[in-house]
Amino acid sequence: MNAEIIAVGSELLLGQINNTNARFLSGQLALIGINVYFHTVVGDNAGRLKQALEIAEGRSDLIVITGGLGPTKDDLTKETIAAHLGVGLETDEQAMESIELFFKRTNRIMSENNRKQAIVLKGSQVLPNDHGMAPGMVMKTGEKLYMLLPGPPSEMEPMFLAYGASALTSRQSSQEQIVSRVLRFFGIGEAMLENEIEDLIDSQSNPTIAPLAAEGEVTLRLTAKHSIIGSAIELLDEMEKKILDRVGSYFYGYDDTSLMKELAKKLQETGQTISCAESLTGGMFQQEFTAIPGVGSSLMGGVVCYTNEVKANVLKVRKETIEKHGVVSAQCAAELAENVAVLMDSTIGISFTGVAGPDELEGNPVGTIFIGISVNGKPASVEKLNLGGSRNANRIRSVKYGCHFLLKELNKQKEA
Repeated sequence: MNAEIIAVGSELLLGQINNTNARFLSGQLALIGINVYFHTVVGDNAGRLKQALEIAEGRSDLIVITGGLGPTKDDLTKETIAAHLGVGLETDEQAMESIELFFKRTNRIMSENNRKQAIVLKGSQVLPNDHGMAPGMVMKTGEKLYMLLPGPPSEMEPMFLAYGASALTSRQSSQEQIVSRVLRFFGIGEAMLENEIEDLIDSQSNPTIAPLAAEGEVTLRLTAKHSIIGSAIELLDEMEKKILDRVGSYFYGYDDTSLMKELAKKLQETGQTISCAESLTGGMFQQEFTAIPGVGSSLMGGVVCYTNEVKANVLKVRKETIEKHGVVSAQCAAELAENVAVLMDSTIGISFTGVAGPDELEGNPVGTIFIGISVNGKPASVEKLNLGGSRNANRIRSVKYGCHFLLKELNKQKEA
């Protein structure tokens, strides 16, 4: 079964909201063996929605429409599809009772427009809305299957999970399982990674390999299909081994993890504590670290040392270091890392100093970054980066590199 998702709503075309429904549904449909080949967005216009439906019918077996089921005049999805398919509309009594109960429970007056939300395609399978008013529905006409879902994600997502997925799997001729796994890499570019596994990508069939780059990271999404889920997992394991045999030194985790999550996990496992001296990152490292639950025992604190005065007076960077080498230097990064660990009484000190942009500093070009790491009171090691992105991209990538270098250091100590 091949699917197309049509999102209805002029607010999507105006850029007022993101089309998160399509992303969610694509992921969920993949899990039940349905391929999504097209995403379409159309405004609140009956004529253009009809055109989108005609195009979708020419290339898809399943057409999932989100949005346009509300009580206002511009909510035209049901009426347009009913006219297009030549079916009638009727009130679903269970939905009507649910809507009336909602207004009674909230002590609000129900307008006649709200009754419109209980109207469904005649002969369709109705999907209850446990988190809102307008029900969803599934309609089979000829060889095509139509699913109508509400637009608000808070209603659509639980409806699909509770009722929509099973409505589709019961209609599938084969119960092929799709299993995906995301491999995450850092320190290697997308082009280089693809070059290393080019033959695997060229010959892919099952599993498939889909590369994706984002802010200095690269991910590979492996997707396998099989009627037996255990066999699909075995296919993924075999492909993963082939890939990691070639680029395993850059691999750091699976699925929705991150470098920061992996670092937090490592610190908790080892009982190490950390403190930060942040110049160009301005507290970004600590902000991301504290967004992870359970890190309270690992982070001792930090200093946003944006000015030279704070570097010298609070973190005790020597005057001669600043005068001779500047604050954008390996020497300054080393002292910041060592001194913040002493100041905060942590086992690890990490520092970030450099030129985020847009202008150069101390003769250093934009993207010149120094990251210092001091572990267990030892002299700090310093890594120099030459990044070339925007100001914010340089800050984001600096934080990620800080996690990357520190993870390598902690893994090195474990091996020793």
